[in-house]
Amino acid sequence: MAKCALTGKSIMNGHKVSHSNIKTKKKWRPNVQTKRVYDIETGRFVRVKISTSAIRTLNKKSLSQLLRENKVELA
Repeated sequence: MAKCALTGKSIMNGHKVSHSNIKTKKKWRPNVQTKRVYDIETGRFVRVKISTSAIRTLNKKSLSQLLRENKVELA
């Protein structure tokens, strides 16, 4: 299952509605990428599956700071 390790974003369900108002089931998947991220506190690279919005946030904040804010621990 596609799920972001930092933000917890996962698949959303809903209906695709046609012009004639026929509803069919649809899934919206988050844009999750595998990324090597450098952790400043431990001094090593960590391979994480994160969403592209989390990658943009990592450009502004460090990995350890983002983990503390979202109360997430990496294995």
